[in-house]
Amino acid sequence: MKKNVIVGQSGGPTAVINCSLYGVVTGGYADPQVGSVYGMINGIEGFLKGKFIDFQKMQNDGSLERLTTTPGAFLGSCRYKLPEDLGDAVYPEILKKLEALNIGCFCYIGGNDSMDTVSKLSRYAAAAGSGIRFIGVPKTIDNDLVLTDHTPGYGSAARYVAEVVREIVYDAAVYDSKSVTIVEIMGRDAGWLTAAGALAREEDRRNPGLIYLPEVHFDTELFLEQVKKGMEEQNNLVVCVSEGIQDADGKLICEYDSETGVDSFGHKMLAGCGKYLEKLVKNRLHVKVRSVELNVCQRCSAAMMSGTDCREAVQAGRFAVESAVAGETGKMAAYRRKKGAYGIEFVLEDVNLICNRVKKVPLEWITAGGSDLSADFMNYARPLVQGSVTVPSGPDGLPAFVKR
Repeated sequence: MKKNVIVGQSGGPTAVINCSLYGVVTGGYADPQVGSVYGMINGIEGFLKGKFIDFQKMQNDGSLERLTTTPGAFLGSCRYKLPEDLGDAVYPEILKKLEALNIGCFCYIGGNDSMDTVSKLSRYAAAAGSGIRFIGVPKTIDNDLVLTDHTPGYGSAARYVAEVVREIVYDAAVYDSKSVTIVEIMGRDAGWLTAAGALAREEDRRNPGLIYLPEVHFDTELFLEQVKKGMEEQNNLVVCVSEGIQDADGKLICEYDSETGVDSFGHKMLAGCGKYLEKLVKNRLHVKVRSVELNVCQRCSAAMMSGTDCREAVQAGRFAVESAVAGETGKMAAYRRKKGAYGIEFVLEDVNLICNRVKKVPLEWITAGGSDLSADFMNYARPLVQGSVTVPSGPDGLPAFVKR
């Protein structure tokens, strides 16, 4: 008897989260052991409310492929944390709803907290004697999941950062007077995305001149000294900072200026370190300074999607559903980089060893007193931003995205 596949998306979207969705859906329909493919609306939280769709209509009308060039999370997302206690009543409720749809394979596309969801559901299902398989598909622009070379979404976000920072460098250079431009980039606990600012440099132009990641404690006095020295080398200094930089006491630099709230997972909501540093430079160094917060654009730009990222994300989705159909559960589809010329192979990693852990930028890749990146990082990141994707245009000349 054929079993059905269900897929959900969770956490913040990326430029390629729908590429992985496309991979799961098309992979499911391509397998003779699969009947229907369903999508959870707003992740596991929406599924608990009975919200889901059947992808058959999109399969029939040919609109599935447009998922690969549509930003956001097509199915909608959630930030819902399942209880730690596997004896909670929510678990049999979820299992009952899955069994009612004859689900054999459950794929969840998301980051660290989403892998936690896969871990809990797979462990509960195993204890309950259920044959449903649970597989995680990685997703995060932060690139901070362990046991995978990189994550779907990072390459596109890194490309966006590199392109925009390079444009900012050119914009800042139009005037002859000295200036500082501070670019605030996403990154709570790991600086992978901010590090991508280094890719913006050209052989004859070493700007951005300073790059600060949360892996290294941030010292405001050292920062001011490095900015002064940087302005001696070039008039229009561009500085990249991660939103999650913190001092030696663990206090976020953005908290110097204002108190931050927390999200539904208890994470501090970050923003404002660029503006604080702008004021610091202005008041202490008395030079022209501005701050730019890239904000949500760095995670959702389909126009700057990396071709490599898109292709790999689709493959990750297909690999995940193939693995689940083959009987694997409690695993995550991971990337393993091949030796020599760039390439990856897909492997399965135990999701219990992934959730609630953070992969940071190696300290040996961070140089110049915490303000620069080594050639090792550049060699790691460059292949991930290669290739472009053409986004179809509508009659108004603007991108034509697929809607649910």
